[in-house]
Amino acid sequence: MQDNVKNQIEDKVQQVEEVITESSLWEKINEFLEYKIINYTTGTGAEAHDIVLKVKYVLLVALVLIATTFVLRSVRKLVTKNMPKDDKVKFTTVFSFAKWIIYTIVLLVVFDSIGINVTAIFAASAALLIGIGLALQTLFQDIISGIFILVDQSVHVGDIIEIDDKIGRVEEIKLRTTRAVTIDNKVLVIPNHLYLENSLFNWTQNGTTTRESVSVGVAYGSDVQLVKKLLIQAASTHPEVISTPEPTVVFTDFGDSSLNFKIVFTLNDSFKAQFPKSDIRFEIDRLFREHNVTIPFPQRDIHIIKK
Repeated sequence: MQDNVKNQIEDKVQQVEEVITESSLWEKINEFLEYKIINYTTGTGAEAHDIVLKVKYVLLVALVLIATTFVLRSVRKLVTKNMPKDDKVKFTTVFSFAKWIIYTIVLLVVFDSIGINVTAIFAASAALLIGIGLALQTLFQDIISGIFILVDQSVHVGDIIEIDDKIGRVEEIKLRTTRAVTIDNKVLVIPNHLYLENSLFNWTQNGTTTRESVSVGVAYGSDVQLVKKLLIQAASTHPEVISTPEPTVVFTDFGDSSLNFKIVFTLNDSFKAQFPKSDIRFEIDRLFREHNVTIPFPQRDIHIIKK
């Protein structure tokens, strides 16, 4: 009894398959899937290779890419689920670069699986790939540098950096560029490869406080102890100067026209250091005038020899 039922089911399935196969709609679909988008031969003789690209291959590649995207997105969400916010941003940036490598590998595997000679494709497009590689050399340098920055953590969002005599507060670190904002609120876009080619000064990696200084020269014969007292007073009375460590005066040199001093003090926000330094210079000028301390002009002695 069971064998009869089984045979009847198999007969019905076979009949359905024959109907579908004989159907004009199926023939059209099959013709569409077998349509050759690309069909040419590269090389000659024993090295000849046929490169055939059918519609069904394109649809297969599209399905594989969609499935790969879904899997990668699920993996990213799973890995970053319990990560801190900062680490999550870094991982997502690096993952976005690795994603394209995975896509490339998947495409090559799919092409090879459906019978497309991957070696022939590379051989046919070798000149194009070399040209693209040379054109995108800087782009690859930027991407690699971006990965180094994220892994090495030499620069963080919020750091104040100086590179190529440009100063800015880092607002965003991307895979190819770093975006910073200057003191005059201009956006500074820095290609990441510059970090490998130039010296980078990170003002705030050791903390937000930095040591700043203002230099000034006084006339020879001035009371240097009075000058020291006035410089300390000018810096310590400014509201943005931190009291610990205390401001310090350094007697830097005996100059051509002046005795040179430098007042060293600590600020909590070095990004806007030019404004407190300007205020301190105003105060130094006022105190020097009150106490008759002279800031000299450059002086030269000229000797005229008459024959």
